[in-house]
Amino acid sequence: MEKLPIILGEKLRAIKATISTAESCTGGLIGHLITNVAGSSDYFERGVITYSNLAKHELIGVDSRLIEKHGAVSEQVAKAMAEGIKNNAKTTIGIGVTGIAGPTGGSKEKPIGTVFIGVATPFETKVKRFQFKGKRIDIKFASAQKALEMAIEAIEEISIRGKK
Repeated sequence: MEKLPIILGEKLRAIKATISTAESCTGGLIGHLITNVAGSSDYFERGVITYSNLAKHELIGVDSRLIEKHGAVSEQVAKAMAEGIKNNAKTTIGIGVTGIAGPTGGSKEKPIGTVFIGVATPFETKVKRFQFKGKRIDIKFASAQKALEMAIEAIEEISIRGKK
């Protein structure tokens, strides 16, 4: 886990890219990990904790109807979060994370540990659904790790396709 933010930073620097985060269930953990690396101000523009539905709407422009239709924990909302923070912050990459860290709040369709992670780039937005196990902190850390891994993969794709 400690190496992922370093690798992320090196790859962002190599292509002169920037990144921003919109976090719900991780509560700022992704931004915390990224900014634990000295010099991260070169590529980390901002991170927002959009824990409530209102914050998702007001801070990063997630359409309230999207949340009503699909739920805050959904592929559609993770995509809108990633794209919203990327566009608002004017960064190369935007990460959006929403999920149910527990120990309460799960359902049959979306049990505790359900997390959607979106990564928006100049080319596309990829969203993946994960089902993590463990206590609340375990789910938060697993979510942050996967978000960093997805961002690293996105940077590799950008470097192949060329930054827009």
